[in-house]
Amino acid sequence: MMTEPTRIPPRDDRGTQPAPWRRPRVVLWTAAGVVTLGFLVALEIVARGYGFSGPITEQSREVIFAPESGPLLYGGLALTMVVLTWRQRLIALGVAAGVDIVFFLVRWALDADMNFGNGALWVVLGVAVLGLTRRTGHERTLLLKGTGLGLLLVAGHKTGDTWLLITSKTRATVLDAYVAAADHALADPSWLVGRFLNATAPVSTGILHVVYGQLPLAAALVGLYQLRRVAVERRFPAHHLVRTFLMIGLLGPAIYMIFPVVGPVFAYGTDGGAWATANLWPDTLPPVTDPRPIPFDGITPRNCMPSLHTAWAVTLFVHSRDGSRAMRWAGTFWLVGTLTATLGFGYHYGADLLAGVVFALTIETAMRCSAHGWDRAGVRLVALGTTVFAALLASYRWLPTEMAARPWLFGPLLLLVTGAVIYAYVRTARAARAAREREPKPEVPGQRPAPEAEESAEPADPTDAAGAAEAATTGTGTGTGTTGESGATDAKPELV
Repeated sequence: MMTEPTRIPPRDDRGTQPAPWRRPRVVLWTAAGVVTLGFLVALEIVARGYGFSGPITEQSREVIFAPESGPLLYGGLALTMVVLTWRQRLIALGVAAGVDIVFFLVRWALDADMNFGNGALWVVLGVAVLGLTRRTGHERTLLLKGTGLGLLLVAGHKTGDTWLLITSKTRATVLDAYVAAADHALADPSWLVGRFLNATAPVSTGILHVVYGQLPLAAALVGLYQLRRVAVERRFPAHHLVRTFLMIGLLGPAIYMIFPVVGPVFAYGTDGGAWATANLWPDTLPPVTDPRPIPFDGITPRNCMPSLHTAWAVTLFVHSRDGSRAMRWAGTFWLVGTLTATLGFGYHYGADLLAGVVFALTIETAMRCSAHGWDRAGVRLVALGTTVFAALLASYRWLPTEMAARPWLFGPLLLLVTGAVIYAYVRTARAARAAREREPKPEVPGQRPAPEAEESAEPADPTDAAGAAEAATTGTGTGTGTTGESGATDAKPELV
C-alpha cells in the first residue's frame, strides 16, 4: 500500500526550518508601506486643499483616462518585468500593447484626449493580482516587489509634481537674491555657461536639451542593467540605482520648502516675466547688494535648492562605474551634460550644484548602508554629508554678502568642503566594496567547482556527499544572497 508522502515544511536558503529572521523583515516592509501610504494620503489632502489633485488621484485616473506620460508608465512596466521570464515578458508586452490599441480606438471614436500607457499600468497591476492569487511564499513576494518597483517609479513622478505645485502655492517669496550673491564666490557659473551656450547654439542647446530631458531614461537603462539577473536569481540585489533615485525624489522637494529658489532664468531673465527683478541673465551680472526675499508668482516651482538633476546625475554616474566601458562613458557624458545644461539654461546657480552633489552622495551612502549594514565609516560619512549640506544652506542664507565680497576665500572653501565629501565617499565606498569581495562566496547547488578547487579538494566523506545530495534534492542549497532571500546565486550585482 502506498502512503501519502510526508509534507516537509518550507526551508530557508540555509537548509533550516522556517526562518524566524523573515519576520522582522516582513514587519519592516509593512511599516515602510504604511508610512509611504500615509505620506501619499497626507500629500493628497494638502493638494486638495489648494484646489488640485494629488498623486493618488492622478495615478488612479490613468487606469482609464489618458495618461500624462506613456513612456513613464512603460518604464514602470519595464522595471516590473525584471521578475518575469522572457516568455512572460513577451506576453506582458503583447497584452499592454493590445490594451493600448483598444483604448486608442475607443478614444478616437469618442474624440477624447489621445495618449498611450494605460496598457502598461494594467499589466503592472495584473502582475500584482497574479502574485496575490496564483503564487505563494517567495514567488508571491518577488512579484509584489516587482509591482511595487514599477508603481513607485510612477508614484515618485506624481509625488514630485505635487510637491512642486505645493511649493509654488505656499512660498510667496523666493531666496534667489541670496544664492545669486553667494554665487559670486564661484565666479557666477550660470552666467558664464549661459553665454557659452548662446554663442554655440543651436548645436549645443539641442544636444543638452536631450541630455537634460532624458535623464530618467538613462537612469532606467542603468537600473535595468543592474536588475537584469533578477528573473534568473529570483531575488533583487540588496542595493541598486532605483532605490537612491526614488529617495532623492522623495526627500529633495522637502528642502524646496525650506529654501525656495526659482533659478536665474526666472528671477533675472525673460522667463520670469513681470516677476523678474530685471532682465539680466545671462549677459549682465546681478548687482551685489543687501539681498532680500523676492515676491514671485504662484505658478513657478521653487525647485532649485538643491539641484535634484545634479543629484540624480551624480547617482547615475556612481552606479554606472561597475558597468561596461560604454556604460561608464555614458554615465560620465550624462553627468557632464546635465551639469552644463542646468547652468547654461539658467535653471540653477552654481551653489545649487554643490548642494546637489553633497545631497546625492549622502543619500547614496545611507541607502547603501541600509542594504549592506551600517559600519563606522558609513555613519561618519552620512554625518559629514549632512553637516556640510546644512552648512552650505546656512552660508547661502546668512553669509551671501560676505561670500561675494571675499570670493578668494569662500570660493575655494566651498569647493574644498564639497571635495572633502566626494573624497570621503570614494574612500568609504571602495573600502566597503573590498570588504564585501573578501567575504566567502556562497556555493551554488549543481555548479561545478573551479579547476583549482577540484585539484586541491580532498576525497569527500560519504556522509557529506549524501547531505549535499539531500540539500540539492530539497532545493535548499547553501547560497545566501545579500538580501538574505532564498534562491540567491550571486552576490556580485551590488554597486557602490
